[in-house]
Amino acid sequence: MNPNQFLAGLLLGSAVAVPFSAHAADAGDPAAGMKLNAMCIGCHGIPGYHTAFPEVYHVPKIGGQHAAYIVKALQEYKSGNRSHPSMRAIAAGLSDKDMADLAAYYAADASKTAAK
Repeated sequence: MNPNQFLAGLLLGSAVAVPFSAHAADAGDPAAGMKLNAMCIGCHGIPGYHTAFPEVYHVPKIGGQHAAYIVKALQEYKSGNRSHPSMRAIAAGLSDKDMADLAAYYAADASKTAAK
């Protein structure tokens, strides 16, 4: 490997490491998420639950879901890009940290339900 290849590799490695370390700083706290999950239990903690508002549909299990997906979904409910009225109202009261904490809690274990 010549010095130019080494320098290019070092610079590329540094550029890739920065976004990963910044992303790690945004990781939620599962213990804090556990304290916030009371708002989730009523729907996501009941196996086989179907909601009747605004229409009848199966409520998804969120335990084991990827944390980034949970955060993105909550952000979309908060912004109105997802239209479920109950979820929009819940997400409206969540900070970015709250969303990350809830996501970390539910992503931690695939067998976890909102009731745990």
